[in-house]
Amino acid sequence: MKVKDWMIRDVITASPEQTVEEAIQLMKKHSIRHLPIVENERLVGFVTESNLRPYLYPDKLSLPLKEVMILNPITIEPDTYIDEAARIIYRYKIGGLPVVYQGRLVGIITITDILEAFIELMGLLRSSARVDVIPREGNLDEVLEIIRRGGGKVISIGMDVNIDGDKVYLIRLEKIPLDRIASELEAQGHRVISFIE
Repeated sequence: MKVKDWMIRDVITASPEQTVEEAIQLMKKHSIRHLPIVENERLVGFVTESNLRPYLYPDKLSLPLKEVMILNPITIEPDTYIDEAARIIYRYKIGGLPVVYQGRLVGIITITDILEAFIELMGLLRSSARVDVIPREGNLDEVLEIIRRGGGKVISIGMDVNIDGDKVYLIRLEKIPLDRIASELEAQGHRVISFIE
């Protein structure tokens, strides 16, 4: 999954000459917290709800954005994978990234967009079942073969590590009764931690 598939393309922007007050009004009107600053279709800065807070005084509302904007904001390209965008947002503790191609603003991706992508990827909103397994000798392939033979269709696989250091695979399946699959997994020496139908 790439950023271009999840970014907002119809981006609300402001110019460097617009004021802090105008930026705040744009953010309120469109219910957004990030505002790219664009000049001649090129990204020249970025303002966020939080970086504008120090200017919310009557004598500062008329300041032009070019005096308060973030210069050289962190950006991302449309062909970047969504997991890299998530890492950047997490690493820098930011809420959104302007998406730039050859210096031109082509979109914006926010924490909400990335969360939506991961929810879709993990199949969390689909009717599903889940089995959590510690494979015998780490043999995930055998676990997946048992699930397949039992009629299970995998939507996604996550992984966690328990307090003993064992890898626990969280296998989300299309909706299916899991009693028979869980029994077969146990019979073959795999530890079924839990299952949800």
